[in-house]
Amino acid sequence: MTDPAKPGFLDRVRARMPWFDHVLRAQQRYNDSKGDFYAAGITYFTIFAMFPILMVGFAAGGFVLAGRPELLERIENRIKASFSGTLGTQVVNLMDTAIQSRTSVGIIGLATAAWVGLGWMANMREALSQMWLQRDEPKGFVRTKLSDLVALVSAFFAILVTIVLTALSAPSLMGRVLELVGVHDSPGLNATLRVVSLVMSWLVSWLAFTWVIARLPRESISFRSSVRAGLLAAVGFEIFKQVGSIYLRSVLHGPAGATFGPVFGLMVFAYITARLLLFATAWAATSADNLRPEPVAAPPPAVITPRVGPDDGSRAGGLVTAFVAGAVGALGLSRLWRGGR
Repeated sequence: MTDPAKPGFLDRVRARMPWFDHVLRAQQRYNDSKGDFYAAGITYFTIFAMFPILMVGFAAGGFVLAGRPELLERIENRIKASFSGTLGTQVVNLMDTAIQSRTSVGIIGLATAAWVGLGWMANMREALSQMWLQRDEPKGFVRTKLSDLVALVSAFFAILVTIVLTALSAPSLMGRVLELVGVHDSPGLNATLRVVSLVMSWLVSWLAFTWVIARLPRESISFRSSVRAGLLAAVGFEIFKQVGSIYLRSVLHGPAGATFGPVFGLMVFAYITARLLLFATAWAATSADNLRPEPVAAPPPAVITPRVGPDDGSRAGGLVTAFVAGAVGALGLSRLWRGGR
């Protein structure tokens, strides 16, 4: 008998370090489920959704300025002071036109935002479901869209709460709150506020990622299975935010960076965040408590095909030969029997 092949170096490392084995399993699940493809789709719908959101924002600003003419006058005076010649007048006229058409812009923006948002949510849920290997039967177009609409509204409120909590944890706001309660500036106060802000931002991101990983797939997953994956995504997201802020500060100084830097930065931010989210989901799906044996497909039905061909005469010849041999044998036995008598 030959000895079985010894495990390779990578197999031995995976056997000694379970966390490394988990990373490779998650990466394999991410690749098998086309994670980069879905991350690109999420990025596209995220960038596309910015335009109707801006339309809604402009419409909301138009309603605010239409109800406060003194604020509108101050803004127009500042625009005219900032732009010399006829350019200031053209900007003011453009702003007045936008305010007058605020209702139509708002309606078109809301309708487009709903349409793009449903596409974004459908792609997001499909991507997360693929990481969990969910293969449920389609529920019909109407039921699927209603489910996506509920998930979209829930995600909107979750993002809104995340933004509010992140804004409340900003160092400047916390410094003002401390000044109101009588705590004045001290040498270590700014550093302390910065650390507290980072911790609060990380906790908020952890909660948001955990909710997305657990609740947005087509079949909801328990929070227990998603807590560690949400923690992984939150840590990576905070590191990426710090690196991204340094990158933007270094890029936005030049004219080309000021023109294309924000758009390019937004695309990179959306793509990296989507990849991080999908990899964290694959991490949760490939944890030891979530691994399930893959179902073995039934073998295909056996097909029995009888082989029937034309008779070329060989069979008939064989029968004649066997008949003649039998007759000769019987005749010989008969003569021997008579001779014996």
